[in-house]
Amino acid sequence: MSVRVDASRLLIYKAAMLKDAGKPFIKDAAQAKLYASEAATWCSHQAIQVLGGMGYVSDMPAERFYRDARITEIYEGTSEI
Repeated sequence: MSVRVDASRLLIYKAAMLKDAGKPFIKDAAQAKLYASEAATWCSHQAIQVLGGMGYVSDMPAERFYRDARITEIYEGTSEI
């Protein structure tokens, strides 16, 4: 999980650095959004797997994290391009 989170963070930082420098950043921002949203879904799914049946209980934060991560793949542009 840590590798995916760190890779997502670096892609986001790269896109932000390019924007701050006034360079073209659209492709990098799209790549960061795609990878970060898929990494968030994967990581939250793994958290639910670790928790077993308790991961689906609405009292657990993992269930909300999974719902939030799934919507990032749809909101602001789909990941299926």
